[in-house]
Amino acid sequence: MRIDIITVLPELLDSPLNCSILKRAQDKGLAEIFVHNLRDYSTNKHRRVDDYPFGGTAGMVMQIEPVDRAISKLKSERIYDEVIFTSPDGEQFKQSMANRLSMAGNLIILCGHYKGIDYRIREHLITKEISIGDYVLTGGELAAAVMCDAIIRLIPGAIGDEQSALSDSFQDNLLAAPIYTRPSEYKGWKVPDILLSGHQRKIEEWEHDMSVERTRRLRPDLLEDE
Repeated sequence: MRIDIITVLPELLDSPLNCSILKRAQDKGLAEIFVHNLRDYSTNKHRRVDDYPFGGTAGMVMQIEPVDRAISKLKSERIYDEVIFTSPDGEQFKQSMANRLSMAGNLIILCGHYKGIDYRIREHLITKEISIGDYVLTGGELAAAVMCDAIIRLIPGAIGDEQSALSDSFQDNLLAAPIYTRPSEYKGWKVPDILLSGHQRKIEEWEHDMSVERTRRLRPDLLEDE
C-alpha cells in the first residue's frame, strides 16, 4: 500500500508516521507513506497556497491551482483508489471504512487547512470526504495520521498477532470484551474465573456476551447500525 499525504504542515506528521506500527510496516515494505508539501506546487514567488474568499467571508481559503498541480502530478505516476479530503462534514470514519481502505493499493489524502479549500477541489478532484469526528481541528494533518494508523495496522503482517486486530473494538459493531493480565489477583481484585478455566469455547462465549453487554451499555448506537 502507498499513501500520499498533501499538506501545508509536513513537519506535523513526522512523529506519528514514523513510530511504532506505522514505522515497522514501512520498514517491512508493507506500506509506503509520502508527505508532500503543498507549497512546492505553488507558482507564487512567496509559495503562498491560500487567498481571501470571494463574498467577504472571514478567513483564508486554500487555492485550487496548487492542489490540482499536486494531485495531477501524483495521478500521472500511478492509479489511485481514492483521493481523500479530511473534512469535518465528510463521511464518518469508522472501523468498517478502515477495513475497506486497508485493501486499497494507493491513496491520496489532502489535508484541509485555513478556513477551508476552494469548493471546486471538492467538486472535481476529490473522490471521498472523511471526518474523524464532529469537531473542527486547525488542520487535517492529525486526521490523516489517525486514518493512516487505523488503515495500515490492518495490513497482514503489520502487527505481530493478526488475530489481535480482529478482536478490536468496532469490529462487527461491538466494543471489545474486558481483558486482563497477571497477576490474577491484586488488592483483592480478581480476574474472572472463566478466563483462568482453560475452556476456550466457554471463554469465547463469555467474551462475546461481554462485548454485547458493554456495547449495549456504552455505545447502543452501534447496535442500531446493524
